[in-house]
Amino acid sequence: MAWLLPTACCLKVFCQSSRGSFSSGLARAWSGGPLTAYMPEAVAFAGSRDHPGLYKVSVEQVDEFWGALGRNRLMWINPFHSVNDCNLQQGRVSWFLGGQLNVAVNCLDRHVHIAPNKVALIWEKDEPGKEVRVTYRELLELTCRLGNTLKRQGVKRGDRVTIYMPPCPLAVASMLACARIGAVHTVVFAGFSSEALADRIRDAQSETVITVNQGLRGGKVIELKQTVDQAVRACPLVKRVLVSMRTEQKVPMSELDVPLEEEMMKEDVCCEPAVMESEDLLFLLYTSGSTGKPKGLVHSQAGYLLYAAITHKYVFDYHDGDVFGCMADIGWITGHSYVVYGPLCNGGTTVLFESTPVYPNPGRYWETVERLRINQFYGAPTAIRLLLRYGDEWVKRYDRSSLKTLGSVGEPINREAWEWYFNVVGEARCPVVDTWWQTETGGICISPRPSSPGDEILPGMAMRPLFGISPALLDDKGNVITENNASGALCISQAWPGMARTIYNDHKRFLETYLMPYPGFFFTGDGAYRTSQGYYQLTGRLDDVINVSGHRLGTAELEDIVNQHGAVAESAVIGFPHEIKGEGAYAFIVLKKGTDVSQERLSNELKELVSKKIAKYASPEYVQVTKRLPKTRSGKIMRRVLKKIVEDKADELGDLTTLDDHEAVEEIIEGHKRLLQEEQGQ
Repeated sequence: MAWLLPTACCLKVFCQSSRGSFSSGLARAWSGGPLTAYMPEAVAFAGSRDHPGLYKVSVEQVDEFWGALGRNRLMWINPFHSVNDCNLQQGRVSWFLGGQLNVAVNCLDRHVHIAPNKVALIWEKDEPGKEVRVTYRELLELTCRLGNTLKRQGVKRGDRVTIYMPPCPLAVASMLACARIGAVHTVVFAGFSSEALADRIRDAQSETVITVNQGLRGGKVIELKQTVDQAVRACPLVKRVLVSMRTEQKVPMSELDVPLEEEMMKEDVCCEPAVMESEDLLFLLYTSGSTGKPKGLVHSQAGYLLYAAITHKYVFDYHDGDVFGCMADIGWITGHSYVVYGPLCNGGTTVLFESTPVYPNPGRYWETVERLRINQFYGAPTAIRLLLRYGDEWVKRYDRSSLKTLGSVGEPINREAWEWYFNVVGEARCPVVDTWWQTETGGICISPRPSSPGDEILPGMAMRPLFGISPALLDDKGNVITENNASGALCISQAWPGMARTIYNDHKRFLETYLMPYPGFFFTGDGAYRTSQGYYQLTGRLDDVINVSGHRLGTAELEDIVNQHGAVAESAVIGFPHEIKGEGAYAFIVLKKGTDVSQERLSNELKELVSKKIAKYASPEYVQVTKRLPKTRSGKIMRRVLKKIVEDKADELGDLTTLDDHEAVEEIIEGHKRLLQEEQGQ
């Protein structure tokens, strides 16, 4: 493979003027010993003798806390003169003012000086059992060659570069090459359609696209270059498409197309890193909005990198020598923060997973854990629930003794899935960190860890705010709810380094979406419940709340109860108009494999279960069994589609370009019609 040809490595010291020396800080989880072994910077924090003390410093002495971590954990070309200039009321967010650095140097060069042959990436290819290991030296050389190639092709500082690639070393090198030369990358998940890709290319005003000839996923060939060809026809600004060869299959090349490996091999292995301001753009990442138009969220350099690194280290108890296995695609924020930037900034070894949880069989994750000796495993609840359907056998046939921490990300994890994950996958010895965060937040904001030694972890609950995160619950009138055992809109009351700075070319929309609903607070769009002990439990998007007879019910809460039924593998609960109650609950159910239960019996049992767990008013009016739920390619349930169907507005489903399986929608529409006919016939 041309990407990994051995060459002489450029070992020039780029950040000689840095006043902050890198300290990995990768000690083991704090076990009650000296706090400075856990966080060396704590020596400067007066009164911080334990984890609550550290957290208090992080939210009350913001400049002291983040200033110390910023100086110690990042390598600076020129040091910052001010830690922050933030005012959420005015929509102003800036961190580490005056500081200059290069993100690629922080993720590569400084580690190459210390341990050039340490493995940076383990590429778990789609082909079972075929991993590729890439050292820090090799990744630096790939990045420099690619950076020089981009510059030769005319890419300049500040230009947006669209990356449409599966998880692979060259995709990571593409991100880091952009960071190295000062370009802004925008990674688009390689499952999006040509229309969705074109929308993002146009919005970012990209002149450059990097892709592969073909992708491989779940044993299937995906014609990614064809998708790009279709997209760029609708993008007149695109001047060049750099094409890497993931497979041996030749593809048609136009005058726009550049054979990437061929061009890279002509370039030098040294690429001078650009001197970047702390608040310069690092990347755009598009996320769906309520209007249907994707939002290009902007993340900047220093604050984002520091926050990704700190949360990676402390949430997962990552320490030197561990193998970190985040299963997310690089096209999502989880892949950015916990496959690429967090682990590499910490000098870690990170896994790039190209395949699916069930290819070639439902043991794929656990076989990978055994073979790669993964220590921290970070996956999505939707995948955990999928694998739960196949039973314990596929898990138990593989050695999982290397695992130390399990994580979940993307949505609240229901209790049954959490307990299976903890007891079966983790053998009741690995803490499960149910993490809450968003594309907008840049990194994990609420999680059971870090905490004091021995602190409890409750199933399916995010629980504790991270360093620098000050959550608040607000009521419908915008008042702060001070008491515990209460629910409200989850907001964050002060800025933190990892948060998005704006929406690309639409700061007004950023202000209207996040900062104006509750002035002085960052509005997350999620609802949360704060327990009597002060722990936070996410209750779902606020637009996923059902108001039944004046009672507010989070769909996540209902789904958690429904999923406790022995026959249920997965569920989605949505609200629909009810002439008496205002709204009723409609439950879509996917059964576990081999389960034989009638829809009528299941409906009765679920209503009884919900009545028992919450109250009779909360019981679903309708229960529809279906083979599958409509999901995006990232695995998120498309609730707006389900809502339109139960409102009998199937002709108003709107944009379905992100839908993974269009047949699922047709099946649900037909099932809904049959259910209504049966109800009316009774």
